[in-house]
Amino acid sequence: MGLIRVALVKGDKMAKVQISDGIAAKRLSDDDYAKNFADAHPPLDNHEALVEADRCYFCYDAPCVTACPTSIDIPKFIRQISTGNLDGSAKTIFDQNILGGMCARVCPTETLCEQACVRQTAESKPVLIGLLQRHATDAAMHHNKQFYNRAASTGKTVAIIGAGPAGLACAHRLALHGHQVTIFDAKSKAGGLNEYGIAAYKSTDDFAQDEIDYVTAIGGIEIISGKMLGTDLSLETLRSDYDAVFLGLGLGGVSRLGLSDEDAKGSADATDYIAELRQTNDKSAMPVGRRVLVIGGGMTAIDIAAQTKLLGAEEVTIAYRRGQDDMNASLVEQQQATSKGVVIRHWLQPTSITKTDDGVSAVTLEYTEMKSGKLQGTGDVITLKVDQLFRAIGQKLVQDEALCALELENGRIKINPQGQTSLADVWAGGDCASGGDDLTVTAVAEGRDAAESIHNALLS
Repeated sequence: MGLIRVALVKGDKMAKVQISDGIAAKRLSDDDYAKNFADAHPPLDNHEALVEADRCYFCYDAPCVTACPTSIDIPKFIRQISTGNLDGSAKTIFDQNILGGMCARVCPTETLCEQACVRQTAESKPVLIGLLQRHATDAAMHHNKQFYNRAASTGKTVAIIGAGPAGLACAHRLALHGHQVTIFDAKSKAGGLNEYGIAAYKSTDDFAQDEIDYVTAIGGIEIISGKMLGTDLSLETLRSDYDAVFLGLGLGGVSRLGLSDEDAKGSADATDYIAELRQTNDKSAMPVGRRVLVIGGGMTAIDIAAQTKLLGAEEVTIAYRRGQDDMNASLVEQQQATSKGVVIRHWLQPTSITKTDDGVSAVTLEYTEMKSGKLQGTGDVITLKVDQLFRAIGQKLVQDEALCALELENGRIKINPQGQTSLADVWAGGDCASGGDDLTVTAVAEGRDAAESIHNALLS
């Protein structure tokens, strides 16, 4: 028995990762793959949307609006749906969130707008705000209904690093104001986490690229791929060549377990595997283990665990060092993963990895507990047989010379409430910036608000 090799995306390069014989492709039938990776939340039809819209109380000072990071006027757009004004509904959404289509698919609405819904409080059954938002935005995008015209050219130029949600939202708002925008992105395709980092069943049919086309149709936005800050671009040169710079870098580094043999065959970063799965046209070609272990408690951990189970893994376990309430992944997402057969085990942390010539064969984990306000091991251990191990314990900013001129805070770029960094002509937003919560919708809000700050600065 030989080794299977799979190419994992690393920026623009392909990192060859060897994996053991316990990991194989084509575990399921073609029909199973199609079913497992179909749209997780199918869209509402017109009748369903009207019925759901009629459930809204159209609250004054609606709590759902306050809970939305982009402050979409939710009662207004739902009322517009209920009166048959889909175009008006889409515009209400796009006025605040130009990436409202993707956010409708990936936002944890169960902890944001829908959790705040009065229907949720009264009946434990909120208005399906996310699906209604998708209904309106999908209709506008399907008919390429454009709502905005660029202002007259200001003659000002802005460079944006990163074509993810923050960068795209910033670019659209700046272009709307008449500025010329150039987006530089390290990867071969724009989209950032929307393209490379979310579960394949949450955004199907190449929606991320369709949304980019829709956003950039306003004009005045150029996207240049394959350009990485610190390698192909310098912040100093960008500041010299452009009137302002916005950094939407995301988090390119991955946290490590700090264990011997964690680079053994069969062990990988969850983000790499998710990226490859997002890009493949043939999910049956993705090798997956029989016994998969994921270390982590956030959305990446949930996404990789659920997807490996859907790819045909027999046993998939998430090990998290704290309790369920401490997991960054929402309870709804956790429940959706367990409904697919994923086992989530709390109060466990990995202490050692056992490998053979074929790769990872087992992982030993220690039980943990909170004692005097601190997490510590109990000394009791458990060993799980594993042939595929994924790290999903968080990402971090790659701090290199390209960012040495910027002040950092808690390992991220420090920004003020307007998104401005310690350099007067440089702004930042999204996951790379301090103070956020690593959500697509928050990145959109920060990119949009930074654009307004840049606009005001350029015209002052």
